[in-house]
Amino acid sequence: MIAVLYAVAMAVLLIYGLNLLWLALWHVQHDRALPGPVPDPGASPQPDDTWPLVTVQLPLFNEAHVAERLIDACAALDYPHRRLEIQVLDDSTDETAVLVARRVRSWQARGLDIVQVHRTHRTGYKAGALANGIKMARGEFIAIFDADFVPRGDFLRRMIPQFTRDDVGMVQARWGHLNADDALLTCIQAIGLDAHFAIEQHVRNLTGCFINFNGTAGVWRRSCIEDAGGWHSDTLAEDLDLSYRAQLRGWRFRYVPDVEVPAELPVDVNGLRAQQFRWTKGAAETAIKTLGALWRSAQPRRVKVEGTFHLTAHVVFPFVLLAAALHAPLLVLASAGLGPGQGYFAALGLGLVGFVGFFLAQLFAQRALYPDWGRRLRLFPLFMAGSMGLALNNTRGLLLALRGKRTAFERTPKYSDDTKEQAGWWTSRYAARRLPPVAWLEALLALYCTAGLVVVAAAGAWAAVPFQALFALGFGLLTFFNFQHLWLTRRGSV
Repeated sequence: MIAVLYAVAMAVLLIYGLNLLWLALWHVQHDRALPGPVPDPGASPQPDDTWPLVTVQLPLFNEAHVAERLIDACAALDYPHRRLEIQVLDDSTDETAVLVARRVRSWQARGLDIVQVHRTHRTGYKAGALANGIKMARGEFIAIFDADFVPRGDFLRRMIPQFTRDDVGMVQARWGHLNADDALLTCIQAIGLDAHFAIEQHVRNLTGCFINFNGTAGVWRRSCIEDAGGWHSDTLAEDLDLSYRAQLRGWRFRYVPDVEVPAELPVDVNGLRAQQFRWTKGAAETAIKTLGALWRSAQPRRVKVEGTFHLTAHVVFPFVLLAAALHAPLLVLASAGLGPGQGYFAALGLGLVGFVGFFLAQLFAQRALYPDWGRRLRLFPLFMAGSMGLALNNTRGLLLALRGKRTAFERTPKYSDDTKEQAGWWTSRYAARRLPPVAWLEALLALYCTAGLVVVAAAGAWAAVPFQALFALGFGLLTFFNFQHLWLTRRGSV
């Protein structure tokens, strides 16, 4: 039974690794320099009063550290003020609402069409706030930014011209990073996000497959949102849900890798864990809601297959967890002559192909984005281990989605550079000062996998030691971040 379950886990990881391998190889095969001079971003057309009216929506909930920074950045967008309106969709229950009101009045006094839309409830969470705002919006196009993003002045000037066809419903920009080099935790996160944008979004878009609005740093055609049924709050991934509903209605999406919008990465492990839980559970809920319609549609088979991989990507986490639990016992049994034969382990060697796909996606993403990609890629083992370490947390999100269990939309705390320079993020009232139960289970898994590493080495299964070491390192790394977080926040509260 152990051998069968382990083989199933490795087969699933192989399948999803092969999909990443296809995306990575397609990218490198078609990544060709275009003839002529390098385009100058500053040469994009200068907007005037003939350009369409744009509504910028800023959904906020208790973002005292970053709300003013976001409002100021959007107020500085290089777009005619007579063709621009800004809605601060503020559901805050703390002093954020006061800070926003003061900032909005300041910009109104300077002639900007900006309004604070304050709800006294969080019905529908972010989706509810966006749906409420669009009722009052005047814009033909809707740009959306989360609180941790800082759009550059030319964002709309470069994005609006992408709507060259009437059936283009959404244009997504690439996420950048404000604080990738601040700490090991943020460095590791940046690697994973870079692969999503530089490889997954880019290749899916170029091959005519479905992509998704990433919840922020994108522009929608208002009629696309309305035609697709508007924002729904029955999943934690309202962005992914609306993206698939719109594309199934025939709308085209575009991804623009040359337009980067920098954002703040979570600097505390509890914030990262909440974010990953929300993304995993929301994607699973969207898959349950959407996969049937996708396969019944008239879309080409490649769109259906790649869309299935896209929507179900988080399925790998329970199988990572299963492999972590069974790897050492399987090798111990085999060394005692009780496990499967050499043919079984030779067949499992095919799993390395999946690992190659995972690695090449990160490699080509870093090479595409950064001149010093070689230096950045040195963190790949830690990134891979850290991804494994999140398996327990993300498996919980997946299982709750499969059970149909509704959970609250838990925001990711943002702290801004000012907060860190003044005292440290751990002194903020937004920093959780207790570890959730899952953190203690992660610590037990770290001990279990470390003990397994000792046992595997003692059994002389040297070829399996690196794989077991990744499990031990992954849960150990997350446990280190957990207790570092606990120590910092308790020190900050003294």
